[in-house]
Amino acid sequence: MMAERLATPLRWHPFHGLLLLLAIGITLLLPWWFGGRGTMTMAMAFPPSLLLLMAVIAVLCWNLNAARLRLMLAGRAGHLGQGGALSIEMSAKFALCATPGGTGGAATLLWLLARRGYSPSRASAIFLVDQGCDMLFFTLMLTLLLGVALGGTSQWPHQALIEIALPGLVMAILALALIIAFLPHLLRRRPWLHWPGPRRRRWVVRRLLRCRHALVVTLRLPRHILIAIFLLCCIHWLLRYSLLYLAVLGVSGHADWAWTFLVQMLAMAASQLSILPGGAGAAEVSVGALLLPIIDREQAAAAIVIWRLVSYHLYLVAGAPVFALSVSRLLSSRKGSAVNHKP
Repeated sequence: MMAERLATPLRWHPFHGLLLLLAIGITLLLPWWFGGRGTMTMAMAFPPSLLLLMAVIAVLCWNLNAARLRLMLAGRAGHLGQGGALSIEMSAKFALCATPGGTGGAATLLWLLARRGYSPSRASAIFLVDQGCDMLFFTLMLTLLLGVALGGTSQWPHQALIEIALPGLVMAILALALIIAFLPHLLRRRPWLHWPGPRRRRWVVRRLLRCRHALVVTLRLPRHILIAIFLLCCIHWLLRYSLLYLAVLGVSGHADWAWTFLVQMLAMAASQLSILPGGAGAAEVSVGALLLPIIDREQAAAAIVIWRLVSYHLYLVAGAPVFALSVSRLLSSRKGSAVNHKP
């Protein structure tokens, strides 16, 4: 069955491992090439207390997302404690960082929820709510920061990028909202293409309608729960996007928190253009280009090394054992069920 196929984990090929190793190498070597010999010296001199604070922030961000997942599910995937939700969050983030374009993140989330009896079509609605909260937060932050920039209180380099990013994000939110609102009408229209066939098309329509129904049910949660979900989203991103600011401070650089926040937003968009896991290469180049106007080259390179160490390498190192444990539990449960079904 197609539904069962969606609920299976992604197959790992040796090519995926090569891409991941290449991505890790690029995230370490590119800043060194960018900043020169002094990069590693400056990175090694980074204050340990500040590095520990950044690691604590990363762990706190995982827990905030786990709490948000529990609120969005609202008991519809069985009893899910904070530990179980944290395991799902760390596994999904590992897959997000370990696959090109982050494609494995959503697939892992759907798979782990399917293991709890929550169908992939309904889990897709949870993913849409999660992404919708993120997009709404970034739209509000961009609007606020653009108002600050245009008001003349702060002058940032590449200000035109901010002015372009805001309408683009608003258009994406409106397009997604219109598609979801008019989905039944769109599905009733005669398809332009003969592919997929009628049977496959009916399967897709059923899943899309289930996803839309689950999305509506989630959005009909009590108002205080929806507000709590959005507040957790805001706190998560405010903390997560403070990591680059702390990295710049640790290398004795000076930058506005708001500008480092915008730099990470633009870097996240640029990283989608990279075919390597974690947006390797694109993230380093974009952050370096946006930091250079305000700090020295060596400082920018060292800040990138520390920032990626916490926001990427830590996610891989901490998430890999949790992901492996989830897979091993699945395999052992399958093996046990196969033994029980033997005549």
